[in-house]
Amino acid sequence: MRRLGTGIGWRPEIADAVEEMPGIEWVEAVSENLCPGHLPDSLLRLRERGVTVVPHGVSLGLGGADRPDAGRLAALAERAEVLGSPLVTEHIAFVRAGGALTASPLMEAGHLLPVPRTRDALDVLCENVRIAQDTLPVPLAVENIAALVSWPDEELTEGQFLYELADRTGVRLLIDVANLHTNHVNLGEDPARALGELPLEAIAYVHVAGGFERDGVWHDSHAHPVPRPVLDILTDLASRVAPPGVLLERDENFPEGDELHDEVEAIRVAVDKGRAARTAAGGVGTAPRVSRTPTAAGADAAVRQRLGLAQAALLSALVAGTPAPEGFDRARLGVQARALAGKRADVVGKVTPELPVILGARYRPAFLAYAQGCPMTGGYRRDALDFVAHVLRADPGDPGDVDPGVRRELREWWLERSGPVPRSTRPGARLARATRRVLLRR
Repeated sequence: MRRLGTGIGWRPEIADAVEEMPGIEWVEAVSENLCPGHLPDSLLRLRERGVTVVPHGVSLGLGGADRPDAGRLAALAERAEVLGSPLVTEHIAFVRAGGALTASPLMEAGHLLPVPRTRDALDVLCENVRIAQDTLPVPLAVENIAALVSWPDEELTEGQFLYELADRTGVRLLIDVANLHTNHVNLGEDPARALGELPLEAIAYVHVAGGFERDGVWHDSHAHPVPRPVLDILTDLASRVAPPGVLLERDENFPEGDELHDEVEAIRVAVDKGRAARTAAGGVGTAPRVSRTPTAAGADAAVRQRLGLAQAALLSALVAGTPAPEGFDRARLGVQARALAGKRADVVGKVTPELPVILGARYRPAFLAYAQGCPMTGGYRRDALDFVAHVLRADPGDPGDVDPGVRRELREWWLERSGPVPRSTRPGARLARATRRVLLRR
């Protein structure tokens, strides 16, 4: 695997700090946030300096019951080619469920949800990964995710699941040591055991990130400093193998550039500590190669449907208020459901900042009330439109009703954005709309 070195996740909010930070050899950018024809100037300058840029996808849902969407795969491939990237990455997760496979409404999670570690789910994931590999112009690496809930009756540990995935497909692994820590706190899984079961020669690079603990649950926030236990897992990994690349992820609550640089330096120190331990033990810096012959067997329709029904039941409990599927921890599902609703409210508020301004203090409670029984069916902009439509449908006197002035602002906002093109601002068109409103009132 090509050596990447030390990197940081590129985000627009810290673009200047990343450009000025010494020792940054590569960056990772969220694929869905990039437009190939209009790349940010900061990324272009980094590319001109020889800094590698890796697109990191979040919406393929390779662990879902359906085969990967051809349009999403093509978009990821296009970004890899435009950026001249040596590889692309995605997640071992499902992000949507329902639809034709289960004869039920399609639901979007807006989040990465865990795949059951069963033989059925592994068969589906392996076939989906091979489909992606056949489409993408560069190698694919897939990332282990953090989880708040675990599936009942799992058949494999995380390390065994990842090993079989790599063994059967030849896919590279993006190992997130912060997610190993999350699963240790939330699910009682041993990160050292997971590392011991991994095919270390398949590691493409490593993610490091921070989080926080609340009421015994670890939240992988990417908005807090990297804690010592995560750095210790990184040191353990580096004592076993020389990772081709290590990258700091930070998505929110961005500190000043000096503090970001200190976090990157702490990562370097942790890797150096592991390297020293490996050298003292007689290691040579690489893991032994394992000969793998990818297998071509796929998942049949019945397997995909079983997985689809199970994932739809879980997602419906999380985003639509339906009963928890049998075998799941109901309290933990409640934590996950509240986290998903809160994330939806935060992201919708960011992509459509006018709504928190129009609704003021009522925005968040109104959105959380809407999210309890209204799953996301498209992207966050679609979710914003659906939320406003929900508010506008509220009858006078209902808890979700707003005063007439706010209602008028919301209606104008929705009309401006719900059509295929923005409404015309020409005087004649505005007069026609005003006349129509008067006639409708009559």
